Amino acid sequence: MAGRYTPKTVLAHLIQRRNQTYSEIVAEFVELGGTITERHLRRLASGERAGTTPQTRRTLQRMFGKPVEELFAPYVPEQASQVVPAPAASGRITTGNEMEVLDMAASRARAFALAAQSGLGSEAMEQVYDDVRHVAKAYPQRPLPEILGQLVETQDLVFALLESRQRPEHLRQLYFLGGVTGGLLAKASHDLGNPHAALTQARTAFLCADNADHHGLRAWVRGLQSLVSYWAGNPHDSVRYAQLGAGYAEQANSTTSVWLPVSEARAWAALGNPEATRAALERAEEAWNTVRNDDLDDMGGLCTFGRHRQLYYAADALAWLPGEVDQAARYSSQAVDAYTDQNHPEWAFGDAAGSQAAMAINRIASGELDGAADAIAPVLGLPTERRINGVVHSARRVHQALRQSGRADDARELQEEIEMFTRTPMQTFPR
Repeated sequence: MAGRYTPKTVLAHLIQRRNQTYSEIVAEFVELGGTITERHLRRLASGERAGTTPQTRRTLQRMFGKPVEELFAPYVPEQASQVVPAPAASGRITTGNEMEVLDMAASRARAFALAAQSGLGSEAMEQVYDDVRHVAKAYPQRPLPEILGQLVETQDLVFALLESRQRPEHLRQLYFLGGVTGGLLAKASHDLGNPHAALTQARTAFLCADNADHHGLRAWVRGLQSLVSYWAGNPHDSVRYAQLGAGYAEQANSTTSVWLPVSEARAWAALGNPEATRAALERAEEAWNTVRNDDLDDMGGLCTFGRHRQLYYAADALAWLPGEVDQAARYSSQAVDAYTDQNHPEWAFGDAAGSQAAMAINRIASGELDGAADAIAPVLGLPTERRINGVVHSARRVHQALRQSGRADDARELQEEIEMFTRTPMQTFPR
């Protein structure tokens, strides 16, 4: 039975009043079509700011009869006299959205399959892989608020499986998946403007990569650390992380062998070193001659590095260098064209926006203010939920280029539009 302690949240109080164990609550949760681990439920009840999916929020509301905002609120003793809602009866789910019903049914089946085994079997292991693969592919193309809860829960599931007894042959696979989910959460933390949390997640992801003994994953995590450092305004650290991953990338021969040198290139460019920038860009191009996709690349989405992203990174790098205007124009034009097709597997809204910003900076350098306004217009039209940290910083670089162009008065209206855009970045994950 639940222990008698002072609950930190209304949710913890209601669980205590029900006189049920957390495992019993989880079982009831699954009966109602939800998916949650005991560890995640405990984190929510303890008041930790863990992300939740819309499905989890709906199921909690059905179980306890209160909005999640109230369930997650701090518990005060005066609430003790409130009547505890009876457990919701399992029955026909009516949402008006058939696809949502099917997703809930699939989640219930997934939870049952994983809970029914003392050790992971091949089918359950494939289910966990599929969960991670799904988030990795969705990440570059969908707004972060739509997938953050699922990503947090997926990491929580992988960590819970690692903390329980598993067959030795599955441990390496789970550490691999732990590294991937940690890397994705490092990117999520970065996208929300929290480089400290991003690097913390990345360190844990690298630990998982070590335990999985996976060179491609080690190199990929170094690439994420380089990315976070670059946008945090620490280009020397960005170069260092890219170089630290080079040896692993060379052994993996995966697409990380392209990502790391092109990441190094734009960090060198931010430092104003055109020679090192050009040399790194050349290494990235040459790396394609030996690339062969590994199992990390096969996850797709953010886990692999394609030609589109290479064009964007090169354009972003060269936009820093006044002496590379012509080359920057070629790369930015190719990058913008590459990201025109939103149905292409490599399409990513953040990289598309970065390509547009690079083109705008290049046009400012060429004295084409109207062309710069046309280039940055799609970025300034992005909804709030897509204004991730890198996109906002890219827009600020355009603003800076306008200030330094000597024609700031002619571009005052565009500067004001950029200022308005950067004042409303994506802030948090809505509950």
